[in-house]
Amino acid sequence: MKNSILFLAALASSVIGQSAPNKKTEKPKSDKNVLFIVVDDLNTTLGCYGHPLVKTPNIDRLASKGVRFNHAYCNYAVCGPSRGSFLSGLRPESIGILDNRTPLQNLLGDRITLPNLFRQNGYYTMSLGKIFHSAGDHNDLKAWNEIYGYSATELGKTGEGRNMTDGVLKWCHWLAAGGTDEDQADGQNAKKAVEFIKSGKEKPFFLAVGFHKPHDPFIAPKKYFDLYPLENCDPPVLPEGWQPPYKHTLPNEIETFNKFTDKEKREFLRSYYACTSFMDAQVGKLITALEETGQLDNTLIVLFGDHGYHLGEHNWWNKVTIFEKGTNAPFIMAGQSVGKKGVVSDAMFEYIDIYPTLANLFQLKNMPEYLEGKSFAEVVNDPSKSFRSEVRAIISRGPMLGRMVKNAQWRYIEWDNGKMGRELYNQKNDPIEYNNLAEKPEYKNVVSELNTLLYKAE
Repeated sequence: MKNSILFLAALASSVIGQSAPNKKTEKPKSDKNVLFIVVDDLNTTLGCYGHPLVKTPNIDRLASKGVRFNHAYCNYAVCGPSRGSFLSGLRPESIGILDNRTPLQNLLGDRITLPNLFRQNGYYTMSLGKIFHSAGDHNDLKAWNEIYGYSATELGKTGEGRNMTDGVLKWCHWLAAGGTDEDQADGQNAKKAVEFIKSGKEKPFFLAVGFHKPHDPFIAPKKYFDLYPLENCDPPVLPEGWQPPYKHTLPNEIETFNKFTDKEKREFLRSYYACTSFMDAQVGKLITALEETGQLDNTLIVLFGDHGYHLGEHNWWNKVTIFEKGTNAPFIMAGQSVGKKGVVSDAMFEYIDIYPTLANLFQLKNMPEYLEGKSFAEVVNDPSKSFRSEVRAIISRGPMLGRMVKNAQWRYIEWDNGKMGRELYNQKNDPIEYNNLAEKPEYKNVVSELNTLLYKAE
């Protein structure tokens, strides 16, 4: 059944505290609107990122019209902390959200989120689907003129499927569903977004669309599952005898994943691929609506995954890690603000940089001075430029924190400030990070240098 919740603006905008002078980019603003697409649990398993099997023609086309970033890194590989961070412009520790249970509203105070800043600058703001972690206390109601959420129809809940862990992990199931795209929440999100784009708002808009898939449970119309025969979905091969360096390197669910058969691994991949292609089809509807209304040329489109995701690397099938596969995610920008089209950028940046970059590109007034990110607008204008020399992320294992710093060659991790172990990976020679070098004497100096870098104030 369709659940549509409309919140008309009933709350006044937050009073802006101290603010920093707005830095202008060299290139004058040319985009009028923003289409901000956040995809839940999306990793770089996309055609435009070189995947040989997954069909994502619409996202691939978007990348051909803009810049594809290879080195975009979330600050925490879990939905709630990541979204609370990049939408507030603060690191997860600073905003105080380190799990999916902590409500944003309890911590936000008078701080101004990214969509709220756009609204205060005269933009019409709409939220569709999952932008903040969830509705209510996890959302910033002051940020939006309208908020909508949907759920699957009864037909969309039927079909063939199964739980791949015999019910041990409730979320770990797939369903090749009955009905059409619009019998799923994401299809309804896309339909509402198209209606909004075609409505002809006089104000510039900030339209945020949060697609749920490929997040578990892996549910999509059957036609998308049919794209991927099981025999084509080859799981990754791990180095013989590999084990995680520490018990806390991976969460406890690894015990369940270690029991996966080849069939279950292939079913998991097929399900993730199907949900990715389903989501891609919804993205295509939004791009088509912009084209048909003549707004494609004046809308900056930003599409990215809220964090990375493992598909069998380290025999892990989820997020919640501090490895490359957990922290790296796809990030694409297309529009007139992008200096070159159809290019790739190797500039590294963190998700806390998204907020100041968009504020900079659109020359928004009263950008908060407390933001912890840095604008990479110059890279958007010229994707050949470099940006950060290193990026950082954290993850929690109960009360214990893992901290990571990564530069062009190394990824270094400390658990509980090194008291519970260290991990060091050479990303040039070991890109999937199976060979921990931290305790080898010949890398003592590298560990020392990265330890200093890890705690260096920015």
